Amino acid sequence: MHPDISRRLILKALGIGTLGTALPKSAWATNELGTPLMLADHKTIPNQDRPLTAITLGAGNRGNVYGNYGIEYPERLNIVGVAEPIEIRKERYMAKHEIPSKNAFVTWEHVFEREKFADAIIITTPDDLHYGPCMKALELGYHVLLEKPISPSEKECRDILAMAQQQKKIVAVCHVLRYAPYFQKLQDIIQSGALGKVVSMQHFEPIQHIHMSHSFVRGNWHNSKATAPIILAKSCHDLDIIKWMLNKTCKQIHAFGNLSWFNGTNKPEGSTARCTDGCKVEATCPYSALKIYYRNRNWLHHFDLPEDPEKHGDTIMEYLKTSNYGRCVYDMDNDQPDHYTTNILFEDDVTVSFSMEAFTSYHGRRTRIMGSMGDIVGDMSNYIWTDFRTGEKEHFTHQSDGHGGGDWNLVSDWIAAVVNEDESLLTSTIADSIESHIMGFAAEKSRLNNTVESVNL
Repeated sequence: MHPDISRRLILKALGIGTLGTALPKSAWATNELGTPLMLADHKTIPNQDRPLTAITLGAGNRGNVYGNYGIEYPERLNIVGVAEPIEIRKERYMAKHEIPSKNAFVTWEHVFEREKFADAIIITTPDDLHYGPCMKALELGYHVLLEKPISPSEKECRDILAMAQQQKKIVAVCHVLRYAPYFQKLQDIIQSGALGKVVSMQHFEPIQHIHMSHSFVRGNWHNSKATAPIILAKSCHDLDIIKWMLNKTCKQIHAFGNLSWFNGTNKPEGSTARCTDGCKVEATCPYSALKIYYRNRNWLHHFDLPEDPEKHGDTIMEYLKTSNYGRCVYDMDNDQPDHYTTNILFEDDVTVSFSMEAFTSYHGRRTRIMGSMGDIVGDMSNYIWTDFRTGEKEHFTHQSDGHGGGDWNLVSDWIAAVVNEDESLLTSTIADSIESHIMGFAAEKSRLNNTVESVNL
């Protein structure tokens, strides 16, 4: 960018002001942490003579987050079917969306035994069950909204891409951070040239210690071989947003990390296999299942609780006595690293360091972008942009809901793309999103083999 360009003209062009953005939140829909979801911005609204119809495969947390868009905006999305093996989840989803019993199924395979009866499929099954339903949906002519990661297998990722292109169907990958106004502002600034040449970036994802124990030690993603490596299951968001903001090709990647704490060597004396078994250190253990789930009643979004709050305690206690959520974090069959650091080289010699860390007291991604003419320091809710030429600082504040408002903005753009049959209305097409997955596969290979890996897209 020419050095004489007015900084104020850049600000005006980007629509950035010091007061930031205050988008409204839903009065009823929340994410897994109980935070109200940001309402969709609806920048692109197609002309719809009827709502887009969709079938949800997997009525867990993410299936509800995306499906809830149809409750808030029934003129745009109508959920007409569901597949879910857990009966209470299926029944609640059916009631919420008024799904007839003939359109309710136990598993995804049963959906495709019927002739096509909707426009699209929303896939929010476990990570290792993305490939089968996605390939079958495309074969039968459905458009797809696909929860990340695309698949734990690089070959399967590439197969889905090939099938989507062959069938000429739209597949949006749920890289929801691309749809968060915060990250969109950062990308706008970088791509405008306002920072000069971007030389390097530091990006940090603090998982938060209880979140780590809940999801990646006790929870559904505790075993990388059964689901996906944590760099994909948790942080393909981050690899994707880094690449998307820079808009550059990744050349090489080098990763370090291991499971250093949540293993048997650190099991305290007096501990038991379950926190309910009379563990002598339970009262002081930060990972006590009794404290987290029973006494504090946090992180319960994977617990199917009865409608009557009076019965919650008994149901929670049953979970703690019978499921992984009650097991000692030092006595699990987990293998996911609890710290993970990658050094990444992009084209034009741009370097990026990315760290994912379990042992933090806080959530919320942190990003530092270093350019020849300015830098940005941000935390998903706020950023400060300093212009080296003038010394001026620009402050931006934005409300967040965990994904920065990206969840429903993604669904909105996906509907627009499908209705208009225009993939360009998406920023997370399967073709774009697969690149960051390949980075993740290369990072995991590097971590396990202690090698510097070339990234071949």
